[in-house]
Amino acid sequence: MASTRTAQPLQATTNGALPPGPKGLPVLGAALSLRRDVLGMLTRVAREYGDIAHIPLLLQSRILVSSPAWIEDLIVRQPQKFDKGPGLKDASRRLLGQGLLTSEGELWRRQRRLAQPAFHRQRIGEYAQVMVEQAAAHTRDWRDGETRDIAEEMMALTLIIAVKTLFGIEFTEEAKRVGPAVTLLMRYQLGRLRSPLKIPMHWPTPSNLRAERAYQFLDSLVYGIIEERRRRRDAGEPEGHDVLSLLMNAMDEDGSRMTAKQLRDEVMTLFIAGHETTAVTLGWLWHLLAHHPQVEARLCEELQSVLGGRAPTPEDLPRMPYLDAVVHEVLRLYPAAYVLQRTSVEPFDLAGYHFPVNTTVIMSQWIVHRDPRLFDAPEEFRPERWLDGLESRLHPYAYFPFGGGPRRCIGQIFALMEAALVAATLAQKFRFTEPEGTSVVPEPLVTLRAKGGLPMKVKVRS
Repeated sequence: MASTRTAQPLQATTNGALPPGPKGLPVLGAALSLRRDVLGMLTRVAREYGDIAHIPLLLQSRILVSSPAWIEDLIVRQPQKFDKGPGLKDASRRLLGQGLLTSEGELWRRQRRLAQPAFHRQRIGEYAQVMVEQAAAHTRDWRDGETRDIAEEMMALTLIIAVKTLFGIEFTEEAKRVGPAVTLLMRYQLGRLRSPLKIPMHWPTPSNLRAERAYQFLDSLVYGIIEERRRRRDAGEPEGHDVLSLLMNAMDEDGSRMTAKQLRDEVMTLFIAGHETTAVTLGWLWHLLAHHPQVEARLCEELQSVLGGRAPTPEDLPRMPYLDAVVHEVLRLYPAAYVLQRTSVEPFDLAGYHFPVNTTVIMSQWIVHRDPRLFDAPEEFRPERWLDGLESRLHPYAYFPFGGGPRRCIGQIFALMEAALVAATLAQKFRFTEPEGTSVVPEPLVTLRAKGGLPMKVKVRS
């Protein structure tokens, strides 16, 4: 139903008025400003117009909500009134199909039930050894003084980990093409989503043809892995403990299993999301440590005290609160998922306003996590702020890097453990500095990447 809704001007009323907000240009509204600087534009609107603001956008509108209490109201108390909206679905349908990120209603609930056992805490603990071993192996040939793009390196490392934990197979030369293909498709789809003029995807333009080749490559890779796993299972080979095996064997309450297409969509979603977000988080972590040597020194002291140079395990993580605080603070300042967007399928009320069907609401972690009413010195990197129980005192939606409500990220525990274990493994061996004159600018694609990468100089610890 959502994909067939037509765009109409928003008609929310409280005494006949919309929430306050910028006027924008005739017809275009704020479309050009958003296209030029998404983060800056949203931040300016929130700070200038308050916790609920109206952003005109072509023939549609957006409602920006920045109050933790109102965000909770929307995604916890009224989730049945919203779906992901046609924008996200149109942008991701070709790549992710009807996976957990994009599906709705009963299909989403069924798929979530089938996938949930693969992400139980005990099951995720079994993946820890793979994470640590691959982190050590990937960096084995790094040399003192060389410069590497750490964003690219973290993307490659988490991709290797994802291939092993999700599929139970070794990384191949073919899989090295995944990272560039995903990056190309992110830029392609975000460009289409934010452009006032959309060229049909079936037109044979150079960008459409490049995107189609990337889509076909990723489809071929994932379907090939699924078929190989079916062949091995039919031949009586022992089942593995990877996520794909669990999904293939998962049975719903009515005895049904996932179809090949459902498997493909879930595997593709987990494959893309499972390495992308953690890689982005680790890239920002090394960037922030490079600029805050006192934080790096304190982290290294804790790692030395607890690990003494050995490889970390999941059992070590509760004994390293400063490492946990560092990861928390990275996710506060640079949340990989920097915005949530929902579109109403029913009328709803919020903050004294009544909104109709087809109202699109934006909730931005980037904005809320940097709100000076919620965090002291919000632009500063201060991991110690998390050491005295801050999270328990905050409103639940003052800090929500993994979303919230029924659709909170299923891979949250996996991602946090992977980030902590990889950080602990690498920080014991290396430190990183940015070459003089390096300018790092966030690039809000599907995730919050660093524009142009993160070139950093490798320093091997003695």
